[in-house]
Formats: sequence, C-alpha cells, structure tokens
Amino acid sequence: MLQYYSMQPAINVFKEIQTFLEANPSAVITVFLEDYTVAGSLPKVFNASGLMKYWFPVAKMPKSGGNWPLLKDMISQNERLLVFASKKAKEASEGIPFEWNYVVESQYGNEGMVEGKCPNRAESPAMDSKSQSLVLMNFFTTDPNPTGVCGNNSTPLVSMLKTCHDLSGNRWPNYIAVDYYMRSDGGGAPLATDVANGHLVCGCDNIAYCKANTTFGTCVIPPPPPPSPPRAPKGGTSPGGDPSAAVARLPAFRWSCFLGLTSLALLFLS
Repeated sequence: MLQYYSMQPAINVFKEIQTFLEANPSAVITVFLEDYTVAGSLPKVFNASGLMKYWFPVAKMPKSGGNWPLLKDMISQNERLLVFASKKAKEASEGIPFEWNYVVESQYGNEGMVEGKCPNRAESPAMDSKSQSLVLMNFFTTDPNPTGVCGNNSTPLVSMLKTCHDLSGNRWPNYIAVDYYMRSDGGGAPLATDVANGHLVCGCDNIAYCKANTTFGTCVIPPPPPPSPPRAPKGGTSPGGDPSAAVARLPAFRWSCFLGLTSLALLFLS
C-alpha cells in the first residue's frame, strides 16, 4: 500500500504496466512523466520493458485540439499506451509527446482547491484553451493528509469537477488526479469518475444512466428506492395507542472512510 509516493527504478514500473496491459487486452493506460532524465534514456527503458508494442505514436495524436480516435479503435490496433512527458524537446527528438501540446492541466496543491476557481498550473496553457483537447483536473492538498482527504474526496471533489467544466470551455475532465482515491465520506473519486464519464460518453449525470445504442443525451435514470415501511416499537403499540401510527426512529446513515492508495506520480531521474 502506498501512503504518499513510491520511488523505484523506471524499468520496474514500466514492466508492471506491461504485465497489466498484457493481462487486460481491452485496457488503455495513460502515463504522465515528470521527466528529469538525460537525453535518450527513456526510449531505452521503454524498449527494455516491452511497452513499445502498445505505444500510441505521436504522429497519430491530434494537433490543435482535434478529436482523438475512439477507444475501440485504439484497442483493436493495440495502441493502448499513451505517454506524455514534461520536456518539450523530447517530442521531436525521442517521439515522447509533450504533455501541454495536448493537455490542459489545473493547478495542483492547495491553490487548486479554492472553491469556485480552476486555475491552470504554470506550465499548462489556460484551462479554456481549445488548442489542447484533453483536460486533467488535479484535486489534492500540497501536503498529503490521510485523514482530511476523506472530506476533500467527497462533495468538494464533485463540486470542483463542475467548476472546472465551466472554466475549461465547457469540457469535462478526461483525467482526475487525487490522493488516496479510495478514501471519502461518500461517493469519492469513483463517483467523480462516473459523473465525468457520464457527461463525456452520453451526456448524462452519471455513466450508470447511459444506454447503449441511443442518441447522445438519452439518459435512463432509475427511480428512487421506495421509503422504508414504518415499524412499531417493541411491545407492538405506540405511546399514543394506535399501533398503525407508530414510526420507528432509525439511526442516521454514515459513510465509512476507507483507506486507499495515493495517486502515483512518476518522477524519473537520470
């Protein structure tokens, strides 16, 4: 279990990704590299790990905010690994896409968690730039907080999702980065992902409302569950006399806070 971050040789991480892609032929993975390596070192590690057979080539990436291919096409062509790096020069010299040619990214840390705001991080173009077609939303504190994260990964996370949509040219995030993604006071990162995917896939408030083979915006919203029937207290009658009028006092529902993993940032040093 990762409490904060993990540092290990890049080849180990890449081989783990290769093993996962081999075992899951319909999976597509995106890797964001904060790159401090010397020139030419990353391609060697990617080749040694066996990941190049899954590589989505930079030549196929859409320029100037164009549309990406469908997931089903990426899967059928086995181009299931997207890699972005933080060094601009490596796109031309090593074929590793420069992240901010394709992605706008919100500010990380405390500055990126202010209600009603969704600023871009310094290296990224403005959040509403349409020259990049992917949106990455960061939502985690500057210093990891394994207890406070439960509150952050609940209502505030979904609220920020909607704020960033409005301030990113009415685009829903394609990527959501959080700490301890399995911790929350209710809903959490899985709910935020379902909300974003619902809007991206079918225009609905949740991916569970999408219906196959229908027009965009067709949503199937399940009816709310029926209310629980009233229950008589022990003894069969209420203090007022009429047992049919008895209403039980039920305990308040409380979400549990589960311990999960942090988001994994890949820092590669030469």
